[in-house]
Amino acid sequence: MIPPKPPARAERVSLWRYLRLFRQDILSAQPERLYRAWMAEFRTPFFRSYLVNQPDLVRCVLKERPDDFPKSDRISEGLRPLLGESVFVTNGEAWKRQRRIIDPAFEGGRLKDTFPAMRDAAEAAAARLAAHAGEEVEIEEQTSHAAADVIFRTLFSIPIEHRIAREVFHEFRAYQRTQPILNAAAFVPLPRWLPRGHRRRTRASARAIRALITELTAERMRAIEAGTAPDDLATKIMTTRDPVTGETFTTEEMVDQVAIFSLAGHETSASALAWTLYLMAIFPDWQDRVAEEARANLPRDAPADFAAVSRLRVTRDVFREALRLYPPVPMMVREATQAERFRDRDLPRGAQIVLSPWHQHRHTRLWDNPDGFDPARWETENGRSCAREAYMPFSAGPRVCTGAGFAMVEGVLLLARLLRDLKVAPGTRPPPMPVAHLTVRSRKGIWLKVAGR
Repeated sequence: MIPPKPPARAERVSLWRYLRLFRQDILSAQPERLYRAWMAEFRTPFFRSYLVNQPDLVRCVLKERPDDFPKSDRISEGLRPLLGESVFVTNGEAWKRQRRIIDPAFEGGRLKDTFPAMRDAAEAAAARLAAHAGEEVEIEEQTSHAAADVIFRTLFSIPIEHRIAREVFHEFRAYQRTQPILNAAAFVPLPRWLPRGHRRRTRASARAIRALITELTAERMRAIEAGTAPDDLATKIMTTRDPVTGETFTTEEMVDQVAIFSLAGHETSASALAWTLYLMAIFPDWQDRVAEEARANLPRDAPADFAAVSRLRVTRDVFREALRLYPPVPMMVREATQAERFRDRDLPRGAQIVLSPWHQHRHTRLWDNPDGFDPARWETENGRSCAREAYMPFSAGPRVCTGAGFAMVEGVLLLARLLRDLKVAPGTRPPPMPVAHLTVRSRKGIWLKVAGR
């Protein structure tokens, strides 16, 4: 069985047809040849873009010369109303300063400190899903709830049932469904004063989310000043001084960072876990192996410890394979700061360099059985080679997602804990079809039958 994959568009379409398709769904707007091409050029009246799959060129852009290929403003145009000047959209010295303050909060030791909160969120998620045993549920809604709970427990020491956390969660759901990955400003260079074409509902959701996050952040700032703040991720980030300047984040700067933590930690984790559970439903043999491993390492009579996650090897390979087939962020865009020459082709200054985990993870000239689900591949020579050269679910190089380690612990723990006591099977509706909103989601949801194990 081949897991769902969007149909490719016709090889040649008009520019305006392509732009309409792109706005609707970035994945099905692309031609089939991108799954075998090392590089492909796209021309518009306003700029040129080059999708790059060749591993050494991807390595050059992300790892060897990242300062020569900063993040493109084309993507941030659509996200700035929510993310402001967060670490996701900035470049240069501003980005480096932000990472110097943020990164220490996500180092290995801090991950261990946040594990109890993550474990509590996993227990709550299992209880919520168990309440639907015998029913058919939309699993993306369940995983979004679980991922948001993890974020708020680890960041602000509050569960998803907290008033502000609950409101932010519901607004994020609305924002994710109304915000395309690119808007008009991504295609046409516009002056700063010109409206960006954001949908009214998208702008309203962004304002509501930022107001709620501002309330949480200001409250935490007061607790820090009073010496009563809990020792969680928000406190760690807000009290960490830049080792170069000695500065900490202001409340406004922290709102930007919390917005991206919520978006990245909530949306991407929810997407990854939902697709993993769907794969478990259509590959029950692998689901049983995950459940068996979970029962051996996450006992019912004692809380799991941090070391248990490292023993969930099958679960980790299953989750890695789901991230390969359904990377939450399907494409990244960088911009050439000078003229370049890639594959005997001249790229002008300002060229948009598109790096696509979606296409590279399924590239027919790199992977064995690229569209198939095979967690055992990670123990093969091809799998180990591709893991080094053609696998980037969290980006790579200096701009690798600062929460990559956090996400791997969270995803593996949640998957194992849910399947320890519960079974999932395909629902009665048609198979889900991947589309790219802010993350890779299903066009009409992912419906699964849930039963006790």
